[in-house]
Amino acid sequence: LQRICLCFLLNLLFLPLPDFYSPTMIGLKTDQEVLGHLVRLKVPAVAELMERHNVMWTLVVSRWFICLFIDILPVETVLRIWDCLFYEGSKITFRVALTLIKYHQASILEANNFPAICEKFKQITRGPLVQDCHGFMKVRLFQ
Repeated sequence: LQRICLCFLLNLLFLPLPDFYSPTMIGLKTDQEVLGHLVRLKVPAVAELMERHNVMWTLVVSRWFICLFIDILPVETVLRIWDCLFYEGSKITFRVALTLIKYHQASILEANNFPAICEKFKQITRGPLVQDCHGFMKVRLFQ
């Protein structure tokens, strides 16, 4: 058990999340901007809604990225995401975020003001999609 815990800790420490936890958090800010760009490419209607209401990605996804979805998604789903994260790298955080946004696009687009958009982003982390950890990681919305 100690060996397993040590391996887990080492993987977490050396996970390629550069400057997420530095004083400036420049890595976190950069990844949020990258997510914004990916959303503009893959889910342009949501990106347009965010821009129209001046909602910064930092406000709605910073907890997702900095906590690696802990306390955001169900524990089983988080552990499955972490399995993929350790195996495939930090691109998994983008894949998870884009899947949540794309899958719930219709719901997000119902929002008509800043607080409603923030609330929609809280709601999309709940529900049947994220309850089935293996099914969630198999969702392929961008092919």
